Amino acid sequence: MRYSQDVLGSGGGGHRRRTVPLVAAELDLVVETADGRFCGAVVRLGRSVVAGEHRDVVTLADRHNRERDFAMLPAAFSVDGQLVTLVRPAAAPAPAARAGRTASGSVAVAGVKAQVAKASRIWVEGVHDAALIERIWGEDLRIEGIVVEPLDGIDELVAHVAAFAPTETRRLGVLVDHLVPGSKETRIVSGVRSPHVKVNGHPYIDIWQAVKPSALGIEAWPVIPRGVEWKAGIAAALNVSDTREMWRRVLGSVNSFADVEVDLLRSVEELIDFVTIGYSG
Repeated sequence: MRYSQDVLGSGGGGHRRRTVPLVAAELDLVVETADGRFCGAVVRLGRSVVAGEHRDVVTLADRHNRERDFAMLPAAFSVDGQLVTLVRPAAAPAPAARAGRTASGSVAVAGVKAQVAKASRIWVEGVHDAALIERIWGEDLRIEGIVVEPLDGIDELVAHVAAFAPTETRRLGVLVDHLVPGSKETRIVSGVRSPHVKVNGHPYIDIWQAVKPSALGIEAWPVIPRGVEWKAGIAAALNVSDTREMWRRVLGSVNSFADVEVDLLRSVEELIDFVTIGYSG
């Protein structure tokens, strides 16, 4: 989303300075620093102290998944060769399935403020999982005070759980992709034994596949041959330029719980119940 606005204003010498557009730092947007020294995709936004001031900070990941943080200063980046200023995306209203309901189908409660984050957490495998859950259950989770945190895969899940040290009032819910008999994921989660941790999964190769094909306007998800990276294969099969653009289309097709498969709905709803019901801390 771009805005054509002269953020540098007009000079005092009687001539207009060039316009530098504002560009929303959406997830997976590819940008380059204005000096040309780093190019990467947006993976998250945050706040940090820069030169003694609190500023918005964007984290970029290059094609080797190396991450660097940059202050979102005026005219500090370029997109498609054009100098831009990155800004935080505007908060979009949560999509709702019907009047009086949240996107998850819950009854919307007017006037209820988001709660202070509780100690309990829900973990997901990556940023795409977190974005899709926010799209559907974000309003519900803010009311409950539950934070969703993306992991970089689940290979070290057992160690992460031990470090989290779950308790009755510090519960942990984990959503796992492709949790089917005989899979690597099933072997990993079998090592999690705490009664204060609930691991739920879905059968889909990736969270993308939990979105109904009809929401994307296709008859079925393409079958990708073994040995081909799944997301790249999906983008190629659907004639989409790259995986980042494909993900934008996938996420943009989801407006409510009706756009995702029942297996995902059931798993997430059970995790939310687990980390919230009976909570006293």
